[in-house]
Amino acid sequence: MKLEVIDLFKQLINAKSETPDDGEILDFVEHYLSDFTAIRIDKEGVKNLFIYKKFGEGDHLCFAGHVDVVPAGEGWSTDPYQAVEKDGFIYGRGAQDMKSGVSGFLQAVKEAEEFSGTLSLLLTSDEEGPAKYGTVIVLEYLKEQGMLPDAVIVAEPTCEESFGDAIKVGRRGSINGIIEKHGVQGHAAYPEKSTNPIHKVVQVLPHMAGIDLDEGDEFFSPSKFVITDIRAGMEVTNVTPGKLKMMFNVRNSTATNKEDVEHFVHRYFKEMNYTLELDQSAKPFMTDVNTKVVKHLDAAIQSVTGITPKHSTAGGTSDARFIAEYGIDVIEFGVKNDTIHAPNERTTKEEVIGLYHVFTTLIREY
Repeated sequence: MKLEVIDLFKQLINAKSETPDDGEILDFVEHYLSDFTAIRIDKEGVKNLFIYKKFGEGDHLCFAGHVDVVPAGEGWSTDPYQAVEKDGFIYGRGAQDMKSGVSGFLQAVKEAEEFSGTLSLLLTSDEEGPAKYGTVIVLEYLKEQGMLPDAVIVAEPTCEESFGDAIKVGRRGSINGIIEKHGVQGHAAYPEKSTNPIHKVVQVLPHMAGIDLDEGDEFFSPSKFVITDIRAGMEVTNVTPGKLKMMFNVRNSTATNKEDVEHFVHRYFKEMNYTLELDQSAKPFMTDVNTKVVKHLDAAIQSVTGITPKHSTAGGTSDARFIAEYGIDVIEFGVKNDTIHAPNERTTKEEVIGLYHVFTTLIREY
């Protein structure tokens, strides 16, 4: 069985695969690549597939991604789980994020007749959710078996204005924090008898809110201290609060770490009675732009589109962060990113075909 890439793409969209449901896509992939060796690693309702074929003794190149999507939500003009082609676009949940990417590399790998080393796919149904039992546990297994790839391409949507204009060579990390400033509750008419945490905190906010913690560099924008929530009191006008809670996020570059954030907070709160909780949900990473996989992907994109892609680290996080922790060269490339997670998510037929041609060229020339 062999499909055209657009037919394959539409079939993936038609499979309702809200996290952690895979919509039976992984069974389909295993059947579609019947001459590959498949390893299934399912846990806690999450479906994972690692499927590979050894052509020769050279490098192990892996394409990775997720088949799960976020819930469709409201506001659609079409059925989100029925691929609809109109006005030059193909509509459906996952059209950009990231069933276009999966169909592009799946078809390219399906048609690969020769390669210098090993080709593989790593697919999970738990990227949009907690991501605890997806790519993480597959990587653990591959390490135990001595099967970690040399390079990985994650086909998340990366392009900005036109297809081919950007690849991700790294990602910022994400540090989440909660500060609790303790005071003494009291009557608003007798402020001298209480300690109002709001009055204390507002004095330091101008030195913290929106402040850059580093200068950034050629690839990373500065790590910025972004306050996301402040709350205190009982929503009455005659009682001053006894506690204030402030939440923040720092999308950090490789120049700022968790300890740096802790020191930054303490610099302004050290004279106050406060507690701080910090959690790093993702660590920043950067793949050397001179590595083989970056150069070959650049060349493939230029060959297909005529565009020289920029090397970016912008945006949120992806499963590439887990792959990078194993010292693997990991980059991301996919279609334009402008409707992901939104109603009427869509992409063009030309971009899906173009992505397939880029991956086909990459495999041939790698």
